[in-house]
Amino acid sequence: MNVETAPDTAHRCGLVALLGRPNVGKSTLQNALVGFRVSIVSPKPQTTRHRILGIATKPGVQILFVDTPGMHADAKRAINRQLNRAARGAIDEVDVLIHVIEAGRWNDEDERVWQALKAAGKPVLLAMNKVDAIKNRELLLPFIASVTQDRDYAAVLLVSARRSDGLQQLEREIVSRLPEAPPVYGEDEITDRSERFLAAELVREQLMRQLGQELPYSCTVEIEQFGDREDGVAEIGAVIWVERTGQKAIVIGAAGSRLKEVGTAARLAMERLFERRVFLKLWVRVRENWSDDEAALKRFGYEG
Repeated sequence: MNVETAPDTAHRCGLVALLGRPNVGKSTLQNALVGFRVSIVSPKPQTTRHRILGIATKPGVQILFVDTPGMHADAKRAINRQLNRAARGAIDEVDVLIHVIEAGRWNDEDERVWQALKAAGKPVLLAMNKVDAIKNRELLLPFIASVTQDRDYAAVLLVSARRSDGLQQLEREIVSRLPEAPPVYGEDEITDRSERFLAAELVREQLMRQLGQELPYSCTVEIEQFGDREDGVAEIGAVIWVERTGQKAIVIGAAGSRLKEVGTAARLAMERLFERRVFLKLWVRVRENWSDDEAALKRFGYEG
């Protein structure tokens, strides 16, 4: 990341929340701003289920980016209500808010997010993401005018998280609004999440990527075993929980083929992130309707 030093000699440090409806690229943007892959990503909406802290440290400034679940209107099940609470809770805890939208598209869910951010009384930056997908940039001008006409954003930025375009200007706008404060974390830290948590997320990322449209939302991952052997290999045991018996067979696949593919991809991702070899064991178990069970959500680590 190329964060510019604050314009004065005082050190700046603060929390910055990335908020928006599902599938606008908040996690990809956070990863690009931090310079490390701290949040999992997939083409499917609502991949992010937790608030994830990403730490970007440069001389004179430390930015604490909070990635949040997508705020959405359809919250009939307990897990959807929990995800909305997690996102809304971040609004009150940070110094700067970034409203992430998809360039060229504004819908009712975007409007609901704006209304929630406006009510906070904090600086709100508008990040129009995925501008690389717009072939004719001239079409963006009337869109920008329409979105900003009655909405008092502190700044409007055109970015492509996937290509890291426009991020330096976004970073400058953020830094200028951070409070003067010493750094909270060490310069080598990139998140406050444990390796145990990140291991579960990396398994779930593969479920989101490799399974069909609906099934990944019926899956969650729980780490039962995590430790380092004498030879330095991290030994990890993870349970993939599904909601119905029929889903278990799909996740396992013919002769265990799907589970093996998920495990191999997750293990390689863990080895890159943890910088050591990993021995990963996976099991698939059934807990009926866990996503609509408040006790199960608490057990699986879904915070409000």
